[in-house]
Amino acid sequence: MKEIVIATKNEHKVIEMKKMLEPIGYQVLTLYDFLELPEIIEDKETFRGNAWTKAKTLSDYLNKDVIADDSGLEVFALNNQPGVYSARYAGEDVTYDDNNKLLLENLKGVEDRQARFVTTVCLYRLGKEPIYFEDYLNGTISREYKGSNGFGYDPIFVPNGDTRHLAEYTLEEKNIISHRGKCVQKLIKYLKNEEKVV
Repeated sequence: MKEIVIATKNEHKVIEMKKMLEPIGYQVLTLYDFLELPEIIEDKETFRGNAWTKAKTLSDYLNKDVIADDSGLEVFALNNQPGVYSARYAGEDVTYDDNNKLLLENLKGVEDRQARFVTTVCLYRLGKEPIYFEDYLNGTISREYKGSNGFGYDPIFVPNGDTRHLAEYTLEEKNIISHRGKCVQKLIKYLKNEEKVV
């Protein structure tokens, strides 16, 4: 099996990515598999920039192929905030609930609650140019919490065309429609086609 490093310590992301990549012949390593790692500073203003920074830094240090993503929530009425700051919207070392509460507070009295999740995945392999995959999940921000699955903003996000909150989806359902799931599907399709060419 080919080794590939997923640049995350987020257990939810690890589960999602392993479920998709292992069936096509990849041994998935995560940041938990290494004792020492370089500091990664996500200081770019775009999802693509942050994904590239993570992937390149880790690939250079570990001498391995790396998949890194940067994801976030863009709320149109808030000038696409929290955007690249989604994980630290309410500050450093905060909980998902802290971020959700601040977002709902900032949307008080706002009728247009359209939003979208964005994911950019960077596939960074030794000796090759980086390749990017991007996708979205459009929906609205609810005024209440529902569901116990998922993570992040899932409990207050309702995908377009449904009445369920994303945190009410099973992992399998979420992988089919989610921004990250669709991105990884594009990545898998690319890797499968590449194998055929080789």
